[in-house]
Amino acid sequence: MDKTLTSLDWSLVQAFLAVAKTGSLSAAARQLGISQPTLGRQVRTMEAQLQADLFHRQPRGLDLTETGAALVAPARAMREAAGQIALNAAGRASRLEGTVRITASIAMSVYHLPRIVAAIRLAEPRIAIEIEPSDDTRNLLWREADIAIRMYRPTQLDLVTRQVGEVTLAAFAAQSYLARRGRPTTPADLMQHDVVGFDRQGGIVEGFRAGRLDVDREWFKTRCDDTTVYWELVRAGCGIGFAHASVGRADPTVEELDIGLAVPTLPVWLTAHQIMRQTPRIRRVWDLLVNGLREIVD
Repeated sequence: MDKTLTSLDWSLVQAFLAVAKTGSLSAAARQLGISQPTLGRQVRTMEAQLQADLFHRQPRGLDLTETGAALVAPARAMREAAGQIALNAAGRASRLEGTVRITASIAMSVYHLPRIVAAIRLAEPRIAIEIEPSDDTRNLLWREADIAIRMYRPTQLDLVTRQVGEVTLAAFAAQSYLARRGRPTTPADLMQHDVVGFDRQGGIVEGFRAGRLDVDREWFKTRCDDTTVYWELVRAGCGIGFAHASVGRADPTVEELDIGLAVPTLPVWLTAHQIMRQTPRIRRVWDLLVNGLREIVD
């Protein structure tokens, strides 16, 4: 690691990396959860200590100077080292108490995790649970979360993974929509209906094309990537949509549709860093999550 970085406060290096990545003080401040003036002071402090300009101030943001670009690699090495220190220290905690941070998709966090977390809290009242609902990938190597529930198999090194099962998806429509438009019974019928789609995600388009239905993003006249809003659009009668089968079947305002279209399942994987997985509180929450998730998977 570059010797110029070893005497720097880690918060300054973290600020530098965030600005280098985003090219913006405001975006980096949001990423780190601090104010923009505080972040600006940290960057200026690091520049003063190094006696070098790290960024060119441009009207639309900040660009790395030659010196700043040269420091990105050693700064990242420092981040990796700090993460390993935190992981090893936390992994040696021996008491069945403390906080466990779980990240999961928004749909999983809204529709399934609350009941599972309630059971965990009853079983282990000395363990606090934090939930990070996000459809973005959280980095377990930097302890942004202790346990991740993924709808795909993670491939990063140093991770422990376990597939719990698969979540069944199904087609649903609001009773109000079906009363107005009727019930499709074949894929060809579906093409004459309104279907709620995604905005930037391409999964639903790919699914239709796999079923030999040639559609594009614009064919879906209502679109949203947020899965909770997506489901509310379906419930409100905007069109036919796809959701976790257990969620739709428990909702009296919608009806499940059998339209002869092969709907894929979603695998459910638990993931944790191999060091943290051995921590008693994380190991215990992991086991309780497995038990809870088994009730919603096939």
